[in-house]
Amino acid sequence: MDGLMLDTERPFIPLWAQAAKIFGYDVPEEVVLRMVGINNESARAVMLEEYGADFPYDKIREKLRALLNDEIEKNGVQLKKGLVLLLDHLSSAKIPFAVATSSSRATAQRMLGKAGVLDRFTVIVAGDEVANGKPAPDIFLLAVKKLGVAGNECVGFEDSPAGLLGLASAGIPSVFIKDLAEPPPATLATVWHQCSDLEEAAQLFG
Repeated sequence: MDGLMLDTERPFIPLWAQAAKIFGYDVPEEVVLRMVGINNESARAVMLEEYGADFPYDKIREKLRALLNDEIEKNGVQLKKGLVLLLDHLSSAKIPFAVATSSSRATAQRMLGKAGVLDRFTVIVAGDEVANGKPAPDIFLLAVKKLGVAGNECVGFEDSPAGLLGLASAGIPSVFIKDLAEPPPATLATVWHQCSDLEEAAQLFG
């Protein structure tokens, strides 16, 4: 969802830095990028490893949510290029599709609703509904189960290294749409196809 369908990762970086600075921490972009595509507990582990056990992750996260809410109320939620075209294309071809996001269900529904695309998805699987977040395959396996298809009959779209690894572990061919994070070569080697945006990706389906 974030960074793939919704342009929410770019404001995330400066807002993380802004929230952390309030508590006396300097969090550079390269550290924030390590949290892209993973769930809250995995992100917590990243920050505690980087800054130590005393890092006030929950307090900073709470301030970050407030800053993000202000940003959304002020500027709305921007769609990534080609999203509506892709959804229309898949719908016309009667290809079912799902959202599998590391965000919580409440956050996912709120963000997709703000973006005006919530009603496009009959299946939404969120990070708080699985035991293990990306790069584990759990969230993708649950999504294909709810769609009623096999993993090798699906295609997964991802912008994050963790998500690409999760798709590979789930046996789902992946399409990489780059946003902010550049996957390492070993991760890119698992990718079925790379596209510059979702508009280009729509062409994969004829």
